[in-house]
Amino acid sequence: MSGAPSSSTSASRSAIESAPERMDFSKLERGEIVAVLGGALLAVSVFLSWYKLGNQFATLNGHRGAGKHLSAWEALQVIRILLLLAAIAPLILAWIIVREHALSWPRGELTAVVAITAITLIVVRGLIIKPGTPSGEVSLDYGWFVSLVGGIVILVGAVIHRSQFDTVRKPPGVL
Repeated sequence: MSGAPSSSTSASRSAIESAPERMDFSKLERGEIVAVLGGALLAVSVFLSWYKLGNQFATLNGHRGAGKHLSAWEALQVIRILLLLAAIAPLILAWIIVREHALSWPRGELTAVVAITAITLIVVRGLIIKPGTPSGEVSLDYGWFVSLVGGIVILVGAVIHRSQFDTVRKPPGVL
């Protein structure tokens, strides 16, 4: 046996040496923290009561009965997943920032787009295309309002960040 390290020891040593540095939470700006809080609010709201059934004839996604409360998780099959994905978007951005990974787009821009999409889905399913039959017997509950606030807070966080660090862009063809 020689004193040379085995290949498995050198492989694990090189993996440790190439591991990224610690996470630097001081890199997070105020707007990103606000957006993460909005994402948490949006995620929690998916499990709060969004709709209330008005009478014994009202049905929503297989649920029936007067006074029955339904969350977005119970009432909305596809949108619940989309809203949860929108809720984690600011958290993913925060993770990228604290790990100091490079971005190919300006920080906060994609988060703003995701927030606008989430707000649109929330407004459409609450005010324009309300689920259930008859739709007049399905009313909005507090969870819907919490989700709307969560989406708006994500958007406000993205806008705060973009307004603080936005660079002046020139139109195409201008040097």
